[in-house]
Amino acid sequence: MVQSLTKEDFTSATSRLLGFKFRRCFIIEEEEEAKRSTEAMKVPQVMSMKGGVGQNSYTNNSSIQNIGISQLKHLIREAILDLYSTTFLNNLVIADLGCSSGPNTFMVLSEIIEAIDERKNECNLPLPEIFVYLNDLPGNDFNTIFHTHMARFYENLMEGKKKKLPNCFIAGTPGSFYARLFPMRTLHFVHSSYSVHWLSQVPPGLEDETGQLNKGKIYISAISPPCVFETYLKQFQKDFSQFLRFRSEEMVTGGRMILSFAGRKSGRKEYCYSFIILTQALKDMVSQGFVEEAKLDSFNIPYFSPCVEELKDVIDRENSFDLDRIERFDVVLDACVEDREKPCSEADKYKIGSIMEKGTRAMTEEMLASHFGMEILDKLFQRFREIASERWHDEQDNLLNIGVSLTRKHL
Repeated sequence: MVQSLTKEDFTSATSRLLGFKFRRCFIIEEEEEAKRSTEAMKVPQVMSMKGGVGQNSYTNNSSIQNIGISQLKHLIREAILDLYSTTFLNNLVIADLGCSSGPNTFMVLSEIIEAIDERKNECNLPLPEIFVYLNDLPGNDFNTIFHTHMARFYENLMEGKKKKLPNCFIAGTPGSFYARLFPMRTLHFVHSSYSVHWLSQVPPGLEDETGQLNKGKIYISAISPPCVFETYLKQFQKDFSQFLRFRSEEMVTGGRMILSFAGRKSGRKEYCYSFIILTQALKDMVSQGFVEEAKLDSFNIPYFSPCVEELKDVIDRENSFDLDRIERFDVVLDACVEDREKPCSEADKYKIGSIMEKGTRAMTEEMLASHFGMEILDKLFQRFREIASERWHDEQDNLLNIGVSLTRKHL
């Protein structure tokens, strides 16, 4: 016998069914949002340099970055002396953003302290206490910074010094510099070297309904479609603008900031020599069956080498900082060989190839291992070293270092 359904029963059942559907839709939306958040978090988790003090660590393979910082010492010194001489601070608060796990961050700090010490003696100025925030992503190896490099920094600072030096307090600040890190109006000096060219994420829009737009390449290349360059540029403009906006909130009026970038020449849309070689090494791994072609096609590095005009454009449009100086320097890799007047010998080429291989591995190992698996890395970078050594004479092209000196505006 079929039981009749009253209007009230129908309404109640419909409400329960709709309620279930709404709850289910809400749960699905939550799950999808969580999935998107998880995907967005993957990049920061694998963006850290290789930690520790081992053979492949950033500590032992950051000589190119060291050269770049050395070229900008005069900008750092000029900015800190101007700040110290005109503000007469009792406390000087400094942030080094993207400090990584190597010794280079303490090279900058030593330069700052030496400059302050010299100016104090010349002008009989009060000695400030210095507080330093060392910032990088949470996955950075802060233990190596504080256990190994900071102890050595203090030892070197005090070695042979009988005069009074500034009290220097150092703390770690994990987090992304594409967000707020510090309280409002607390920073006097900000430094970031070879960090802001790393993007907050792989640029969205590198694939469409037809597939991967940058197929067979891991970065912008000479044969990438024009839309690939535009997508990377758009992401850099967004990220760098955010970086400047957040720093402007954290810095005092008149505060100084020194940034350095691995840049590229104006008019050239592609450039990162290491990634050109890494792409070829990965293609060779595909042809030998060690890497799936689809894996290579779906891998893109979140990195952008800006030119001077692109940097100026973002700084002007964001409008929180005065651009005091912008300078370009060549980082000459063949300075590592014994006699630059003679043609590169095979031994010299191998040496340069090895420096590039180790430096690139220290920068990219975490990303590559996450995407391709750890087991391919030794073979991959052996091939990288071979290609770098073979091509050095044919494709020799100095790396470009861009230094930027900024002053926080009175807004």
